[in-house]
Amino acid sequence: MLPLTSAPADPAPDCDLCPRLVAFRKESQLKNPDWFNGAVGSFGDPKARLLIVGLAPGLTGANRTARPFTGDFAGDLLYQTLAEFGFSTGTYDKRADDGVILNDCRITNAVRCVPPQNKPIGAEVKTCRQFLIGQLSQAPAPCAILALGRIAHDTMLTTLNLRRAAYPFSHGGRHALPDEGTEDNGNAARVLYDSYHCSRYNTNTRRLTTDMFRDVFAAIRADLDAL
Repeated sequence: MLPLTSAPADPAPDCDLCPRLVAFRKESQLKNPDWFNGAVGSFGDPKARLLIVGLAPGLTGANRTARPFTGDFAGDLLYQTLAEFGFSTGTYDKRADDGVILNDCRITNAVRCVPPQNKPIGAEVKTCRQFLIGQLSQAPAPCAILALGRIAHDTMLTTLNLRRAAYPFSHGGRHALPDEGTEDNGNAARVLYDSYHCSRYNTNTRRLTTDMFRDVFAAIRADLDAL
């Protein structure tokens, strides 16, 4: 069962829980005062059946625009794929005010503030976990969760009190999760899907191709349509 918490689903934009991240945000604020430079909230319907969990805001992406995966290469691929599979409407234009609407989908991150070198440390992931718990408390069951990358995958399992060894990360992985995070319960209330992160590095190195990414969303779309 998820631990009890009074935390909201999203932190305040000026969240000060992680000193290293706050300091980095302030550095960015001095260099780019017209950017958002804050803790990035989630985007989409809180009651959506699909929750997408990324790593953290990108420096020139969500940290600039205030919307997850908006303004950098990862967002280009993600929003293109969301539209293709009916999870969004509108035309994505790298801006938070581009009019894109998510359909039965919500996007969030394991860590809500941009980290130096795009690498959050364990303490920051742990501190931000309370907001993932808040997110999951809003979502109805069954719920599909897409983890973009291993850190997001591991964070979701820890959040749900599930052993990582029982649900290994792999691109295209599909894990039926026991109800309320209890591994002795056979009722799958949520399904965790895995994908390599849609970063420029992963696509440039061909670790992740457009077709590989599409295949993951095709599986999610088919499963949700069958419910």
